[in-house]
Amino acid sequence: MDALELARWQFGITTVYHFLFVPITIGLSAIVAGFHTSWVRTHNPQMYKLTRFFGKLFVINFALGLVTGIVQEFQFGMNWSDYSRMVGDIFGAPLALEALLTFFLESVFIGLWIFGWGRIPEKLHAATMWLVHIGTVMSAFFILAANSWMQNPVGYHINPANGRAELTDFVAVMMNKVQWVTFPHVVTAAYMTAGALVMAVALWHLRRGALGRAENREYRELYRKAARVGAVVTLIASLGVVITGDLQGKVMTEVQPMKMAAAEGIYHNEKAAPFSVFATGNLEGTEATHWIQIPGLLSYLGKGDFGAEIRGINDIQNDYAAKYSGNALTNDQATNYTPYVPVAYWTFRFMMGFGFVSMGVAALALWATRKSAGEGSLKPAWWHWAIIGAPLFPLLANSFGWIFTEMGRQPWVVMGVMLTEFGVSPRTSAGEVLTSLIVFTLLYGVLAVVEVKLLLKYIRLGAEDIGEPTEAITQGVGEDEPLVYTY
Repeated sequence: MDALELARWQFGITTVYHFLFVPITIGLSAIVAGFHTSWVRTHNPQMYKLTRFFGKLFVINFALGLVTGIVQEFQFGMNWSDYSRMVGDIFGAPLALEALLTFFLESVFIGLWIFGWGRIPEKLHAATMWLVHIGTVMSAFFILAANSWMQNPVGYHINPANGRAELTDFVAVMMNKVQWVTFPHVVTAAYMTAGALVMAVALWHLRRGALGRAENREYRELYRKAARVGAVVTLIASLGVVITGDLQGKVMTEVQPMKMAAAEGIYHNEKAAPFSVFATGNLEGTEATHWIQIPGLLSYLGKGDFGAEIRGINDIQNDYAAKYSGNALTNDQATNYTPYVPVAYWTFRFMMGFGFVSMGVAALALWATRKSAGEGSLKPAWWHWAIIGAPLFPLLANSFGWIFTEMGRQPWVVMGVMLTEFGVSPRTSAGEVLTSLIVFTLLYGVLAVVEVKLLLKYIRLGAEDIGEPTEAITQGVGEDEPLVYTY
């Protein structure tokens, strides 16, 4: 492979890996803040234990997500210098705000939350975690604004003197129509992911107790509450994901019709276009066989009308060829503007499929943890695999969703402005990219082992009875003593 292909693989691997941490960080910060607020209002010991327990898991995930995210910034200069040079004035603005504003907001207040137990007023202490959550959401907003500009560039012009894209309307970039459907879609997916994690951890402890392997059976009610909170968050957030996903599909059809056509593998304009659950054969327009088709559904997903016409790949390709061929910023030769259809087709379905499976597991969890259900409700062997899969299903849905979003835009790095092949660093060799790819992949593999081992260690320990913070202060900790990490 040449430097371009290796650079794309490296960016894809590091981005998908980093995004495994992001939705958990966003969603779990809200759930921990909710548990903490409940404890401040009621001083229910169970809420305190849940706050500290899931707070540990949040801190571990936050730390690993921070480390893996740093590499993302490096890659723009390492492998994509021409891209950075061309559109950095626009793309860099929201990223700068994310780093200077929201990252410091998160970092400062997570420190106050970790070290502030018993040292700052309870309500103020609970507010610090809410501020951490607000920071994570704002961070997502700015990053998605940058990505949405790549999907639908607005608020800029090309300077003819230097050939660079320059920002002319920052508000237009922030108010991008793609941004305002992508942002709620990503945030609700994050709540769904974190809810599934909380649900799975609590169900594991409940099942462990039901099978007689738990030392403290009095914790059953605590974990039952946590499981139900996680399941409710997952279900409510899933509905948000469905609604925002529907809106996103319609905006995508408007600004990126090729991506919607590739998602179904349709090559010719079609009214009342059906949606197929799966297909066999190839998806290059000749031999694919679509199975279990739902009439008109693709038209509804794209335009809100079951009878609407969805443009096919061939028609859009002809339009793009006429519009962009001969443009020095895109290509001066004939270009195939069609993304790799099999990837677009299957990632679109995996994204939705794993999301719906998550909803099903959450609904079953609510049924199994109702008050009238006995301990035996979680004993069937299939629950073991459902609990293991519960946090993985939404993570996979997130990952496939991002792969579809980015691969479906190809061959553009910025839609209609710059082809991906023109964004790669011109003086970076394939050997250099391959070396960094191997190093980053191995490093991320080590970090993955660290993350999983730490999470499993503290999940097995469960919600420990470490005493409320007022008790810790009375045991010889003076006002002038240094702050101590209490986990």
